[in-house]
Order: sequence, then C-alpha cells, then structure tokens
Amino acid sequence: MLRSLRPKESLSEQETNSALWLLVVDGVCANIMSVLTTGAFLVSFALLLGASHKVIGLLAAIQPIAQVLQIPTVYLVERTRYRKAVTMLTAGASRLTYVAVALLPWLVAPQHRLVILLVALLFHFSLSAMAGCGFNSWIRDVIPENRMATFFARRMAWSAAVSASLSLASGCAIDLYSRYHPVASGYTFLFGFAIVAGMSGLYYLGRVAEPQMPAVKYDGLMKLLAQPFKNLNYRKLLLFIGVWNFTVNFVSPFFTVYLISRLKLSMTYVVGLTVLSQMTNVLFFGLWARLSDSHSNKSVIAVAAPMFFFTFLLWPFTNMPDAKFLMAPILIVIYILHGMATSGVNLCVTNLALRAAPFGKASSFVAVNALVMGIAAAIAPILAGICADYFEARELTLTVTWFEDLDVTPVLTLRAMDLRGLDFIFGIGFLLGVLAYYRILAIDEPGEVGEAVVRAQLLSEIRRVARQVSSMASVPLTFMPFSGRRIQNGIPKDPEAPAE
Repeated sequence: MLRSLRPKESLSEQETNSALWLLVVDGVCANIMSVLTTGAFLVSFALLLGASHKVIGLLAAIQPIAQVLQIPTVYLVERTRYRKAVTMLTAGASRLTYVAVALLPWLVAPQHRLVILLVALLFHFSLSAMAGCGFNSWIRDVIPENRMATFFARRMAWSAAVSASLSLASGCAIDLYSRYHPVASGYTFLFGFAIVAGMSGLYYLGRVAEPQMPAVKYDGLMKLLAQPFKNLNYRKLLLFIGVWNFTVNFVSPFFTVYLISRLKLSMTYVVGLTVLSQMTNVLFFGLWARLSDSHSNKSVIAVAAPMFFFTFLLWPFTNMPDAKFLMAPILIVIYILHGMATSGVNLCVTNLALRAAPFGKASSFVAVNALVMGIAAAIAPILAGICADYFEARELTLTVTWFEDLDVTPVLTLRAMDLRGLDFIFGIGFLLGVLAYYRILAIDEPGEVGEAVVRAQLLSEIRRVARQVSSMASVPLTFMPFSGRRIQNGIPKDPEAPAE
C-alpha cells in the first residue's frame, strides 16, 4: 500500500494510458457522490430541516470558503513531495465525513440538525479542498498537454451521463419514499449510496501512478504563492474567474429553492430539469473541446458565458400569473442553455488555468486559482441570501393594459409578471454577468479568434445535429417534450393519471 503512494521518476506510455482510463472511472464515481450530496438534493434536504434563504446561502458558501485550506496544502505538498498520498488520505476522510450527514434524521434532535449539518459539511469540504490541491497538481503532470482538452471532455461527459441517470432515479425514489415514510430519512439511504460510490472511486484513483515532482529550490510559501500574480495574463484570468464565480454563485444556489418554494415542483421534476441540463452538457462537451483545440479557450468562453447569464432574465417569466402554461417550456429552455453554457465555460477555464501552470510547479498556480474562486463563491451566496430575504417582502408587479377608448374600461388587463424575492436576485445576477463578459475580453491567449467565428461554427454544428435527428432535413428540430400529456398549473402530467 505504502509503495503505491511513492512517486515514480517518470511514467511509461502504458502507465499514462492506464492512468487516463482510471481517472475517468474515478471521475464518474466522484461525480456520482457530488451530484447526490450537493445541488438539488442538499438544498431540498436543508429545506426539510427548516433552512431559510440565509442558511441556503451559507450552505452554498461553505464549499468555496473551505478552498482557503488549499494554501497550507501547497506547503504540505511542496515539503513532502507526496501529492498522491496527500490526495488519497484527505479525499478518503472527506468522503467518510458525510456519514454524519446521512445519519442526521436518525440520531440528532430536530432543533440541532441544521447546526450539525453545517459543521459536517465544513469538515467535508475542507478536507475535499485539501485533496483537490494535491490532485490537480498531480494530474497536471500525468495528462499530456496535447490530450488535456480531449481527456477532460471525455471525463466530464462520462461523469455527467452516469450521474444524470442516477440522479433522476434518485429523485423519483425520494418522491416515492415520501409517500410512505418521513422524507428526511430517505436521504439517509441516498447519501449512503453516494458514500459507497465515492469510496469506490478512491480505489481506482489509488491505481494511478504519480510522476516525481522536479527538484526545485523551495523559496517559502509566500514567494511560491506570489508567482501566479507576477504573470500579467494570469492576473487577468484570475480577475475573470473571480467575477464569473461571484456571478454564478450569487444566483445558481437558489435555482432549486425557486423551483420548490415558488413553483411548487416535486423532486422528480426538479431533478429531471437538472438531468436535462447535464445531458445537454454531455452533448456539447465534444463540440466545445473541438472548438477549444481548433481556436482558443477564450473564444469559446466569450460565446458560452453570455448564454448562461442571459437565462437569469428568463426565470421571472416562469411564474407569470396569467400565463402558467409557459412555465414548462421556459424552464426547458433555461436548463438547456445552462447545460450548453456551463460545459463550455467549465472546460475552457480548467484548460486555461492548467495550461498556464508550469510543469512541476502547478500546485501554487492551482491553489491561487482555487482561492480566488473560493473567496468569490463564498461571499456571493451569503450576500444573495441576505438580499433574497430583504426582497421577499417586496414586490414589483408589471401589468399590461389595452384600451380601445381611454374614457372606458380597458378591453384587456394582463398581469404579465410579479417580481419579488429571488426575482430581484436574478436581475442583479444578469448585471454581474455582463461585467464578467467584459473581463473575458481582457484575457490574451495565443490563437484566439473572434467569438463570431466560434458562434457561427456552433450554430452550424447544431443545425447538422438537427438534420440528423429530424426525419426531414428541411424541418428544423423542435422540442416537444410534453406532447401527449396534460398540462395542469404549468406542470406536465401523465395522461393516464387519475383526475384530481
């Protein structure tokens, strides 16, 4: 066991190819655990325990706050030179701490559950952040640079495909379980399965060899952490990453809250929308990777990022009082655009950050990158939670009125939109997204082209796929996901379901 944790002077071609496959399997297992223990499931679990908007914001902030522990982990990695050992030990401890969360409904009194949940998640994400520092530096030296984009695209695609199907099945299982048992206890079994998946991933990760770190003079932690800031272009990248992560984490933690609290959707539909986004991720990973390799990461981000923050403006239209029938199609458009945009941005930001990190010295660059992301992502949801509670008691109603004659009663009065609470958060998020877009343009990258070129190739690829899927090449692909179903209160229903 200890021998397998020791670095090797170099990796053979066979060891490298084997590592790429093992890292894909580990990525699938790790993503299964992540999907089932965060996002919609964690938010829903917290809401069952009585969490407010402020608590939801704090839950979303714990993970990025924990990224500060990447800084002392840099020192640990540089001093020990054992990245694999650091990763395996901290990742294993992190995944096992979720046992405490899984047992909350059974062992902890209701009034103490939220506090224990926050403490357990703090330990879980703190150890995970330490593991991430060693892991990113380790795989930076394992994956050949000319195969990096393709590898991450394949890893993300497989992870998204497997976790999407499991998360949808889990959402249905939670709804079914809640009919006969207290729903909070159902999360024990869900989180237990996630823990098993996470620990299984460590088995495959442990079989990946670690190349020895190059011998370099250690000048101290502060000088090491200062290196990324001495690179002008890397500073521009860090500024964009900070603004982007602030924007995303200001809004995205409250998507599930909006669906459950405002739109009254069940977990099946909430997870179904998440799966739709994940499957769109899978479909577009390969396309974004090809565009990234043929043009530049910056050009792809400049096209993908605006697609994401544009959807913030669509959320208030899902709750129009006099147009409930539009809720389902608007939600579908939102989550499809989410999937398309986040796959491109996440892939290309990862590529930019890793390619800019020197071989054998990636730990400090990756740690500073994670620290900037963590600070932005920690502050954003807390501020958003405070703002959401403030706006919850305030409302802006937009009414459309048509007069045939100004002296008589209007012919048509339509309440187009009621803006309150989280609706204002989405509006603020859109403005932050515009700021993030302008930070993208400041980054310099060799081989970059105008976003118009990438956008044209993206549309061309979508039309090509549409022609393959459509039975008639001249007919554009349309999305008719609710054909053959009844729509009641904007929610699709099985046509064979009994009348209420």
